[in-house]
Amino acid sequence: MPSSPTPRTLGEALDTAKPYVLSLFRIVVGLLFFCHGASSLFGWFGGMDGTGATIEAGTWPGWYAAAIQLVGGALVMLGIGTRSAAFLSSGSMAYAYFHEHQPEKLWPIQNGGEPAALFCWTLLLLVFTGPGPWALDRVFGSARTSEATAETRRQPSAV
Repeated sequence: MPSSPTPRTLGEALDTAKPYVLSLFRIVVGLLFFCHGASSLFGWFGGMDGTGATIEAGTWPGWYAAAIQLVGGALVMLGIGTRSAAFLSSGSMAYAYFHEHQPEKLWPIQNGGEPAALFCWTLLLLVFTGPGPWALDRVFGSARTSEATAETRRQPSAV
């Protein structure tokens, strides 16, 4: 079995690691998003604002946001339906920012909306990049994932 050529430059080495770093990025983002939902719904990790409190069930919009964080974070972390889960989760963070934070003040640093803005854009990035190679979708061999893998292996044509 032929071995792959050894990267000659730092850029080539980094490009070789890119898909695996993308998977690690997805796992960490999903875990952090999951933790936000778990703290609000179950009081884990210190609960809401570190008080141990939980959000009252059915409260709009907080309880629904926390449910999306819990489920969406778990799906993104595990790499199950990553693009769909990340899209829904990103949208919920856009809603959180524009309806809960931005009316207070313009900038995220002023209105406490930095986590919402960062999660929104980070999850949107995952919609476009996909889950990377370490995802349960790949283990289960879904057809869509196989197509995506084949697409990423194609080399861009020279113009």
